[in-house]
Amino acid sequence: MRSAPLTLHIPTCNVRTFADTHFNFNRFEMICHVAHFLDSEYILLICGIAVMAKLFESIGKLGLALAIGGGVANSALFNVDAGHQAVIFDRFRGVQDTVVGEGTHFLIPWVQKPIIFDCRSRPRNVPVITGSKDLQNVNITLRILFRPLTTQLPRIFTSIGEDYDERVLPSITTEVLKSVVARFDAGELITQRELVSRQVSEDLTERANTFGLILDDVSLTHLTFGKEFTEAVEMKQVAQQEAERARFVVEKAEQQKQAAIISAEGDSQAALLIANSLMAAGDGLVELRKLEAAEDIALQLSRSRNVTYLPSGQGTLLQLPQ
Repeated sequence: MRSAPLTLHIPTCNVRTFADTHFNFNRFEMICHVAHFLDSEYILLICGIAVMAKLFESIGKLGLALAIGGGVANSALFNVDAGHQAVIFDRFRGVQDTVVGEGTHFLIPWVQKPIIFDCRSRPRNVPVITGSKDLQNVNITLRILFRPLTTQLPRIFTSIGEDYDERVLPSITTEVLKSVVARFDAGELITQRELVSRQVSEDLTERANTFGLILDDVSLTHLTFGKEFTEAVEMKQVAQQEAERARFVVEKAEQQKQAAIISAEGDSQAALLIANSLMAAGDGLVELRKLEAAEDIALQLSRSRNVTYLPSGQGTLLQLPQ
């Protein structure tokens, strides 16, 4: 049977008595003390609520402790990806000399900080405007494959910084290119481009090593001159082509002249030989040439199907009317 509603009657004197007492109760004891005035069902309900509150309070404290511990543990770990190296900066001792390799590593939170460098080869194009030996403006673009020397990373970070490529490569590239290009004329820069590229590579590699950088490849990708010089080169090429054409015409006329002289000399010698033969042999040579010509004509006519041969000294086959 369902119990009747419980009406709690607390005398005023009892409440005043609770207020005047000097006993210190915690929440659980207070709830149980109040439950003394309730029936059994409400007592169990209130006690269950108190136990659950105590449990949730413990779980909250444990979760807070775990969150704090996880945050501390996470701040004490750092990862170094493939192809990268790290330098440790200590707030008390400064940059450490040890270089950290790939993988997961520990550090002291809020005291140490990792600075990670990309140690793989990376390309960079550096455009430079300089002058040649004959004072011609030259536009050159240099392509560089570079990477830092891993053992020099602490020195690079201390003396140059993380953006070492921005601070070092443009300045040393401009310096080396101006020095090398000034040794060659504008025409030599084109005809001896391989030599120019090799000298630039050697000088620039040596210069970069002083900053702890390794250059895997250096190449000239773009080489142009000023507008005036380009137009002068084009005009020179056109003039050379026209001179070559004129020389060809002269040589052709000379060869034709020599051919005509040789042909005339041959005809003259042939006529002289014929005249000498006529003087020596008389009309016999003429008759021989006639026979040879007649023989040649007869041979040509014999090959034609439209030619009919008639016996000499006889009448024709058809009698023409008188």
